[in-house]
Amino acid sequence: MRMEYRLTDFLPTTKKEMELRGWDTVDVVLFSGDAYIDHPAFGAAVIGRVLEAEGLRVAIVPQPDWHGDWRDFKKFGRPRLFFAITAGAMDSMVNHYTANRRRRSNDAYSPDGRAGLRPDNCTIVYANILKTLYPDVPIVIGGIEASLRRFSHYDYWTDSVHRSILIDSQADLLVYGMGEKPMRAIAQVCLNGKTVAACHHIPQTGYTTDTLPHLEQQIMLHSHDAVAKNKRLSAETFRTIEEESNKLNQTHLVQPVGDKFVVINPPFAPMTGDELDAVYDLPFTRMPHPKYKGKTIPAFDMIKFSVNTHRGCWGGCAFCTISMHQGKFIVSRSQKSIIQEVRKISKMPDFKGYLSDLGGPSANMYMMRGRNADLCAKCRRPSCAFPSVCKNMNTDHAPLLTLYQAVDALPCIKKSFIGSGVRYDLLLHRTDDEATNRHNRDYAHELISRHVSGRLKVAPEHTSDAVLQVMRKPSFELFKTFKRLFDTINTDERLNQQLIPYFISSHPGCGLQEMAELAIETKQLDFQLEQVQDFTPTPMTLATEMYHTGLNPYTLKPIFVARTPNDKLAQRQFFFWYKPETRAQIKATLKKIGRIDLIDKLFDKLKNPSARPSAHTHKK
Repeated sequence: MRMEYRLTDFLPTTKKEMELRGWDTVDVVLFSGDAYIDHPAFGAAVIGRVLEAEGLRVAIVPQPDWHGDWRDFKKFGRPRLFFAITAGAMDSMVNHYTANRRRRSNDAYSPDGRAGLRPDNCTIVYANILKTLYPDVPIVIGGIEASLRRFSHYDYWTDSVHRSILIDSQADLLVYGMGEKPMRAIAQVCLNGKTVAACHHIPQTGYTTDTLPHLEQQIMLHSHDAVAKNKRLSAETFRTIEEESNKLNQTHLVQPVGDKFVVINPPFAPMTGDELDAVYDLPFTRMPHPKYKGKTIPAFDMIKFSVNTHRGCWGGCAFCTISMHQGKFIVSRSQKSIIQEVRKISKMPDFKGYLSDLGGPSANMYMMRGRNADLCAKCRRPSCAFPSVCKNMNTDHAPLLTLYQAVDALPCIKKSFIGSGVRYDLLLHRTDDEATNRHNRDYAHELISRHVSGRLKVAPEHTSDAVLQVMRKPSFELFKTFKRLFDTINTDERLNQQLIPYFISSHPGCGLQEMAELAIETKQLDFQLEQVQDFTPTPMTLATEMYHTGLNPYTLKPIFVARTPNDKLAQRQFFFWYKPETRAQIKATLKKIGRIDLIDKLFDKLKNPSARPSAHTHKK
């Protein structure tokens, strides 16, 4: 059965659409740097639907034109309550620039992949325009761009330390992390006749104040001026923020900025499974707005036949932003909710019975949490997986195995694939409970034999144990163990599938020798890497702080960092040792670093590179 939607099934994007609903005004106008896709995978749609469910009239303005007369910012006039702003599903600077600070030529979150439909520093630009037009209307900012910039932070694109985005955007309130609970609380305050200014008590929000706050529990961070001038203080401050942000019971964090104070409240408790189910039960059409008819939005095409099973990741990788945004505590949807969404997908146009993904930030963390909640409440570890998997963590894959089998049993499903990255260290982890170990072995067989669409993505990230320690990733030996398991199951099941490993160059702690050894290790495993990830410093990650300060925030000891474009290129070339055009430069580099012995290992026995089996990685 083909699904048909009316224009009024979407949040209004124009005054005409507002009038079709019989409205003469709106309560909240939500501005987004992304195209409007009414789907639970896109934050702007989720927040719009959450506010709508609270009884508010919500309009959305996707990708407003910030040039000229700002007419897009004025189309709904003055909202009754407040403006809300998100840069979109991606940070606008990461969206716009490569690791070498080159402008990208496309944007996956825009119609037809068109670049240039949002500004750099999107949240700040939108907010300043609205403050100019409507200085007395409150502004609430959120999304990943605001979330990762809630404190003073290093900005890779200007190579400088920026103030909290609360200051530069002039916003009245900042919502960090996954915003359903704080936005619902803000809506309730406003519906009771109070303004956003009365929301300073709401968890998971931030605000500025002219006077030193005196809260029951608070940590005073080094001031913005101090961390901008002193890299050691910057590193110390980052450690405090990261450790506090990974606790279950957090406290208020206060940072002086000039003559103001930025106050970040502790978060709400993680959502329950029922609360997350309720979000997915909201009346999403799951489609792009009709204004994009005849155009493709690459990000939508990638996820339209996929299902998100859970939020959060307790891996705590040094280069990843998830822990500072979604958090390390897993919130999982019920099997019933997931099955219900799969049935909705089966009624979508062009669905042929194949789910492209059944996963999350790490595909195989579904339903995993600490056995003893009291221990989790006291824990300060940024990662539950490093340096080893926490003994308190329930790593049983049985619920996920049951979910896969339930989805595949549906008449509308021919095959469900796992497109999200899989944590193989977690899959291989063995406990004192033999039932859990058996379930995990069964899961590995089920995953590899039934849920791989030709290629399975995993992320060893590097081959050097020293670099992997800095990354908070397991030894490369575990990847080799998993590869042997993958190959064995493929042989037994007579399958021809590829293992697709992701690797990163130029990560803090990684030098030319480590990259040369990576080339040799991957060559010996018969991998030829085509598309790889050059480390991009993004706000508020451990790796970015190391890149900026040259210090490990947890030891305050110096760490090597590849900084210049030439340094980065010199590391990156080792991914492509098999290409004839890189051979001379790689040989020259190996001679320069005194590792002539590696030249023979890379090149002398290479007869016909084009004939060697290859496994290609995709850009992240």
